[in-house]
Amino acid sequence: MNKFTWSDPPSNTALPIAKAGYPLIFAAAFTTAVLALLKLVIPAVLALLATFFICYFFRDPDRVIPSQAKAIVAPADGKVIVSELTERSPYYSGKCRKISIFMSVFNVHVNRIAYNGTVEKINYQPGKFIAANHASASMKNEHNALLIKTEEGSIGIVQIAGLIARRIICSIKEGESVIRGQRFGMICFGSRLDVYLPSDTNIKVAVGAKVQAGTTILGYFS
Repeated sequence: MNKFTWSDPPSNTALPIAKAGYPLIFAAAFTTAVLALLKLVIPAVLALLATFFICYFFRDPDRVIPSQAKAIVAPADGKVIVSELTERSPYYSGKCRKISIFMSVFNVHVNRIAYNGTVEKINYQPGKFIAANHASASMKNEHNALLIKTEEGSIGIVQIAGLIARRIICSIKEGESVIRGQRFGMICFGSRLDVYLPSDTNIKVAVGAKVQAGTTILGYFS
C-alpha cells in the first residue's frame, strides 16, 4: 500500500485559491457589480463569467504527496509533451533526462517541488511569448530556472511562460531547503514546465501522459 504525506498544511477552505489570483478576482467582481448597478445586463453576465473563470484558473487544491523512497513527483499539472535523453542543457551539467509538461488554461497552474533538497541556483531570463508547446519555447520564451541539489543528484526545474502568460511567480530563494510536493510558485494563463533529471533516472511517464503536481510520480532515482 502506497504511503502519502502532506508537504504543506491543508487549507481551511473548501475551495482554496492561490494568493496571486486575489487581485484579479476582486477586480473582476468589482467590475461585475458596477455593470450590474448600471443595469448593463449582458456585460454584467460576461464579467460574472470572467470572475468565475479566474477563480477556476487560480484554484490551488491540496495534494497528498507520495512518500516512496527516491520517488520524483511532477512539479506541474498538465500533459507530458517531451520525454527524452538529451546530451546538453543550459540548466544541467552533462547528459540528462528532459521531461516537458504543457499546462493549458484549464490545468491547475500552481507548481510544486519535485524532490527534497536545497535550492542551489535560481536564474530568471526575459524572453518571448510564443506558444509553450513549441520546441523552441524552452530557450526563447521568458523563463525561470531552478537548480535543486538533492542527496541523490541535481534536478533542474524551468518555469516557462506561454503565448498569453505574462507572469512567472517563484516564492523560494537560493539556499532555501525544500521538500517534495511543496508549493513554490505558478505561471499565469497557459505555460510549460521543463524538468531535467540525471540520465540514469528510472522514468515512469511517457509522452501523452496526464500528470498532477505533487501526486504523479515521474520516476525514481537509481
